[in-house]
Amino acid sequence: MSTHPHASPPPHSPALSPVAGLALAGAALLGAGAVENGRRARAAERETPPVGRFVEVGGTRLHVLERGRGPALVLLHGNGSLIQDWLVAGLVDRAAETHRVIAFDRPGFGYSERPRSRIWTPLMQAGLIRGALHSLGVEDAIVLGHSWGAQVAIALALQDPARVRALVLESGYYLPTPRIDGLLFAPQGLPGLGDLISHTVAPAASRLLWPRILARLFGPSPVPERFARDFPVEMVLRPSQLRSAAAESALMVPDAFALRSHYARLRMPVTILSGTGDRLVSHADQAVTLHREIPGSRLVAVDGAGHMLHHIAPDRVLAAVASARADPCTGPRTSR
Repeated sequence: MSTHPHASPPPHSPALSPVAGLALAGAALLGAGAVENGRRARAAERETPPVGRFVEVGGTRLHVLERGRGPALVLLHGNGSLIQDWLVAGLVDRAAETHRVIAFDRPGFGYSERPRSRIWTPLMQAGLIRGALHSLGVEDAIVLGHSWGAQVAIALALQDPARVRALVLESGYYLPTPRIDGLLFAPQGLPGLGDLISHTVAPAASRLLWPRILARLFGPSPVPERFARDFPVEMVLRPSQLRSAAAESALMVPDAFALRSHYARLRMPVTILSGTGDRLVSHADQAVTLHREIPGSRLVAVDGAGHMLHHIAPDRVLAAVASARADPCTGPRTSR
């Protein structure tokens, strides 16, 4: 076979522009990050399997842990957390000596589902918890909510006051004040873009920021050794959980607006626990103001403590639970 002596050379493919090259490299890097984050999420779930059982309410599956016997105590964790937060603090085991402890993974956290078809406001989550308590045969309970979980606890008490015997609100955000975190996390809560961020850059960024996150949560107290050793960090850094946490951060201010006008309707005993050194929510702007808005509430101020009172001052939290059970709610009180 011969070739024509004057045949033209094959055309060359046009070279990629620098911008296109950077875009391809960036896409490859994001893809590799998503694969690695997925691998780490699966590994985290193997290392930290479900500790409780599952209850289905309205087509949504909730993970719930039950321990102990006695009057019911419902535990609702804060944003970005899960049941293990209460376990690592030792609060579940200690409370189970005198109570039937029922700890939930709230929707989108731990092993509980968070369907995309709903906006998971405190009222929406409260309806789900209410249905779960009904299916568990819980007709009368003290409800302890920490941080974002305190909003859910309040919403539950407003929806079903006959079932909520008493409220213990720990380190909550109740009154609408400017929150930079709500603006920062808003893109991560959006459909499409939120998934991209949560599966690629958010887990890596959160790992880098984890020491600073803990310093803000626990400060001015040091991070307890037990928490540093036993808390399942990689479970809270899974893409699905980070996206749920971002959505709740974006909802904080509007949810506080929605609930504020209803606080005075709470007639059961309400104990408000707050650390005066809390770096995440202001003791004066949040706990003290809420105390004024709820008739007969009791304010327990833990001097110099930060946001994670169930780790820093578990005795004060358990004492508040014990007092809530016996408290006839006779008038405003403050203790330290």
